[in-house]
Amino acid sequence: MPETDPAGELDPDELGSIVGARVRERRRARGLTMVQLADLAGLSQPFLSQVERGRARPSMGSLHRIARALGTTTPALLTGAGQGAPGLVSLVRAGAGTTVAHDGGTTRTLVEGTPALLPLEFRVAHRDFPDYFEHPAAEFLYVVSGRIEVDLAAESVHQLGPADTLYYAGDVPHRFRLLGRSPATVLVVQAAAPEVGPPG
Repeated sequence: MPETDPAGELDPDELGSIVGARVRERRRARGLTMVQLADLAGLSQPFLSQVERGRARPSMGSLHRIARALGTTTPALLTGAGQGAPGLVSLVRAGAGTTVAHDGGTTRTLVEGTPALLPLEFRVAHRDFPDYFEHPAAEFLYVVSGRIEVDLAAESVHQLGPADTLYYAGDVPHRFRLLGRSPATVLVVQAAAPEVGPPG
């Protein structure tokens, strides 16, 4: 079982190894070479090799590009990196779950294994918009605390506060950033996208 600190955060090296193994497993299942995946994700093959071996920690943006190239989602890769196994019930206690620190704050998985829904807790600390995200699965946001601004590209822009919700199709380009001084906490739930088979 992966080692976690008292706050439930996986050791970064352990997390990198687990995520790397899942990327490699999915790449092979799709019949892709590392060069092909690197090309699809718009990343260098040496960097992807380091990711698969657990020697590089991709940013959330890079992990999203890898997931999209593999026909899956970032939450699916992170959820699968947790301690549980697929099953009918998954209990994650307060402060537990797989937590990933990144430039924009932290992301914590709220279920383990391979569930039909992929809930994540985002601690939003970035005041600048990141690149847009797109993925096969629809997404639902619930603001627990703080304020955020959600940019849905050509669709609309929304400012959300506590208890506000927002739903959009996954293929709508989307991104969000912090409004205000204190980090915001946002529950993000994705439907688990069906796995895409080998190309061709």
